[in-house]
Amino acid sequence: MIDPLVASGKLSSSGLEAQSARLRVISENIANAQSTGRTPGADPYTRKTITFKSELDRTLGAASVTVKDVGQDESAFPVEYDPGNPAADENGMVKKPNVNMLIEMADMREANRSYQANLQMMKQARAMISATIDLMRG
Repeated sequence: MIDPLVASGKLSSSGLEAQSARLRVISENIANAQSTGRTPGADPYTRKTITFKSELDRTLGAASVTVKDVGQDESAFPVEYDPGNPAADENGMVKKPNVNMLIEMADMREANRSYQANLQMMKQARAMISATIDLMRG
C-alpha cells in the first residue's frame, strides 16, 4: 500500500498534466482563430477539442485522469464576405475557423483554475510530508 500523502501528490500530478495538455489545445485554438484556408474555397483551421478519461491506478488505489483524445470540432465554419482575401471563393465568401473566442476564454479560465487547484493540492501534500519528517526528527 502506498502512502496516502504520496498518492495525493501523484493524483495531483496527473491532473496537472491533463490541464496542461488542455491549455496547450486552447492556446492553439486561440492562435489560429483567424487562420483561413490558403486557396479559394479551402477549409480554414478546425478547432481542436480534448477529452479525458479516468483510469484506475491500482498502485495508488484511486482513479487518475489522462488525456483520451485530441479531436476536431465538427461544427460548421462561419462564412464572411471578403472578396480581397486569397481564400475567397468565386462569390467573395471566406470560410472562417469555427473557433469561438468566448468559449475558448471560458475554457482557459476553467483549465487554469483546475491547474491551480491541483498545484495547491501538491503543495499541501509536500508541506504535510515535510511536517511529518520534521516531527520524526524532533
